[in-house]
Amino acid sequence: MITATLTIDDIPSRNTKAIVDYLVSKNIEVIMFAVGSWNEECRANAIYALQNGMIVGNHSFSHPQFSELTREEAISEIEKNEEFLDRLYDEAGVERRFRSFRFPYGNKGGENKAFLQDYLKEKGFDKVDDRKIGFPFWQEMELDKDIDTFWTFDFEEYKIRKGSGFTEEDVFKRIEDPKPPYGAPLFKDGSHQLLLLHAHDETEELIPEYYKHFIDRLIEGGVVFDKPAFI
Repeated sequence: MITATLTIDDIPSRNTKAIVDYLVSKNIEVIMFAVGSWNEECRANAIYALQNGMIVGNHSFSHPQFSELTREEAISEIEKNEEFLDRLYDEAGVERRFRSFRFPYGNKGGENKAFLQDYLKEKGFDKVDDRKIGFPFWQEMELDKDIDTFWTFDFEEYKIRKGSGFTEEDVFKRIEDPKPPYGAPLFKDGSHQLLLLHAHDETEELIPEYYKHFIDRLIEGGVVFDKPAFI
């Protein structure tokens, strides 16, 4: 059996509500990472996600490359988005039980990485339970020690853009690839995956309901989605 925890980056978006409705129909709970400065007009969709059982975590306030920031700027990005999220949970009438964080682009801060990991730990951020992840690279990269939320498999569907040459079929090839150039093979029996998908309206415009296509393929392949857990 293959188990997985699903994470979705870059809410709120126009398609966030439709994604949530689909996930609820499949009884899948996820962590959705929000960027506070994006799409204020879609704020209600982030509230809708909370009110329908999704966890909303911190993806920074403006989605920068953290290696290009000073320590003070990095902390400001995190704390400003914490304020945004606290207000969001209050408006939703939902208790904020977990505080998870994901660095934009997986960029953990370059020379400030250790400082930022200590900061996240000291501020009480929650680590996603990754104890069932058995891929060697997870330990080799010391991802098992980091507080922030990384991933074992990225669908990379965000590359689907006009003129990019990257298509839905390329995503399916990545899903089926037994030896991907990086990350973990998705359909490895007995594995636990931490999956990354994105809530991008640009992808939606080109492939309506793209998220259904990819998640349905996983379900067909026997992937069982776990409820997000923290340690």
